[in-house]
Amino acid sequence: MIEYVDVVKLLLAVLVGTVIGLERRKAKKPTGFRTLSMVCLGSVFIMILALEYFPLEAGRIVAGILTGLGFLGAGAIIATGKDVSGLTTAATIWAVAIVGIGIGLGEYMISLVLAAFIYLLLWSGKFKFR
Repeated sequence: MIEYVDVVKLLLAVLVGTVIGLERRKAKKPTGFRTLSMVCLGSVFIMILALEYFPLEAGRIVAGILTGLGFLGAGAIIATGKDVSGLTTAATIWAVAIVGIGIGLGEYMISLVLAAFIYLLLWSGKFKFR
């Protein structure tokens, strides 16, 4: 049965995915707010369902999410000779899924701290440290 707290979790997932995704769009990267919002939203929802219907299998479900998103991220990685691109995009997809898992488990504060760190790391990429 859907509860008020579940709706809050879903809204928070969309907010986090959108904020991080807008940073990616601003940086002209291929993964934007729709993709990252869906990754976060899907992770939250599957955790809501896992806790409600399969509480003893939650660990396996988390492993399945992370493995499956590893394949999605792998599709974002492009290797051309010695040049490799898309690694940050793949890592972002994976990290946003982890934020969604945390939100789905009700760990709001640490999930938002993680989301802030992800955003700051992505944002700092525009600076050249060489």
